Amino acid sequence: MVLRRIRVFGASIAAAAVMAACTGEGMQSSQPTQRPLKVVGQFELHSLDPSTSGGFFTRLQVAETLVDADTQGSLQPGLAAGWDVSSEGLTWLFRLRPGALFHDGTPVSAEAVAAALDTARAKAGMPLAAAPVKAISADGGAVRVDLTQPFAPLAAVLAHTSTQILAPSSYGPDRVVTEVVGSGPYRVRRLEKPANIELTAFEQWQGKKPAITEVSYQAIGRAESRALMAESGHADVTFGMDPTSLQRLKQTGRLSIAAVTLPRTILLKVNAGHDILGDVRVRRALSMALDREAMATALLRDPEMAATQLFPPSLPEWHQDSVTPLSHDPSGARALLADAGWRPGSDGMLDKGGRKFSLTLRTFPDRPELPVLATAIQAKLRELGIAVDVKVGNSSDIPAGHQDGSLELGLYARNYALVPDALVTLADDFGPDGADYGAMGWNSPALTSALDTMAGGTDPDGLRGGRRHVAEILQGELPVIPVAWYRQSAVVSKRVDGFVLDPLERSWLLTDLAWAK
Repeated sequence: MVLRRIRVFGASIAAAAVMAACTGEGMQSSQPTQRPLKVVGQFELHSLDPSTSGGFFTRLQVAETLVDADTQGSLQPGLAAGWDVSSEGLTWLFRLRPGALFHDGTPVSAEAVAAALDTARAKAGMPLAAAPVKAISADGGAVRVDLTQPFAPLAAVLAHTSTQILAPSSYGPDRVVTEVVGSGPYRVRRLEKPANIELTAFEQWQGKKPAITEVSYQAIGRAESRALMAESGHADVTFGMDPTSLQRLKQTGRLSIAAVTLPRTILLKVNAGHDILGDVRVRRALSMALDREAMATALLRDPEMAATQLFPPSLPEWHQDSVTPLSHDPSGARALLADAGWRPGSDGMLDKGGRKFSLTLRTFPDRPELPVLATAIQAKLRELGIAVDVKVGNSSDIPAGHQDGSLELGLYARNYALVPDALVTLADDFGPDGADYGAMGWNSPALTSALDTMAGGTDPDGLRGGRRHVAEILQGELPVIPVAWYRQSAVVSKRVDGFVLDPLERSWLLTDLAWAK
């Protein structure tokens, strides 16, 4: 896949920081050579386990995976210096980087790596758990993975953050992670869940030494507070800005703005097992009701992000020019709903056999654009006579609603390159059983067959045709309804040089940063 990188680079905000933002104190004055780089973001850390920590420790370059990915999304050595595959595709051998050490000073051994991967394999719902792995073992200075059937994306799976390699000392009884002891260029000096992480450079790191040796991360829940910290100079790198604050900060001219289009799509998850939403005509009508271009222009301040299909152009191998683009068509939506038996009542709201067309849409504020998009979707559906109750809660509400069957609609953003090969994420999201952030109550044997064939194949023409077939099925059936593509932004102090936004969101690339001279 071809992806671009663009180069620019406490639980609550302290009262002093907010006051400084309002008064102008703390604006960039002296050269901050002896203080930590201050990174502020919207996400809190609630777990140390690689399967549930949200990629914090790979993004902070504390932990490594066996396999890495470059700026084009191509696989590269990580903790594994290289790998080989047997002719029948059933045995993979990953040769470890010589001399690698964990942060507690112990060597990165094949036995430690195999144990970490076995732990990852036991985590239900993670990519390695779904791979056809028979056994993982130490084989001299290498890690051996035996498969029950050929599985071409295995190396890509071993680049997923849930497979990060931690030292044996990281684990307590029953392989519960009690501390994060990785092998990357930074080590954890202090950690206070859920909002604060402090890092220092690992002196025995074999690669490029970080120019900035101390880093702190702070989670701040409110987008307005993050904007104040960036503007006041109390944050060096700030993630998770809402479009309005981002526009305002751009206009000040005192800060740099980094932006890159991600392989991420904002989706409306639809419970296709619901007695209303199980009708594909209804799902298509919901899609036609959305004025994506207007929402992207007015709310995201970026009309190019209006989604015409599931896969954004930043996933060029999967983005298909051949599919009919999703478009705003209220008349077509009304016709589909009428064909499905829905008629306007005296109040203008749709009715079928005495039942009103009403749904609940769940979303969360961690990504600040989601609640405002949910409100816009609510308004457009009301124009058709559909009543939508928007509930803004926690990010965990959507997977919880999937698991207990109560979810009707859910609005969230899904990154299809968390595993560098999008096939792995798609096989999980749209498999026969669905997934927390994929299909619900929907199954396509044709799509499952296409994904399975691709997972065992290497023929370029076959893979190209398989990707087109998958895109066509998803565009026609709409088990999830694409709303917008996603441009990631970060606000960067001019005290900092070398900031890079990674379109794969694997790393914040802190080792590339330096204090401006």
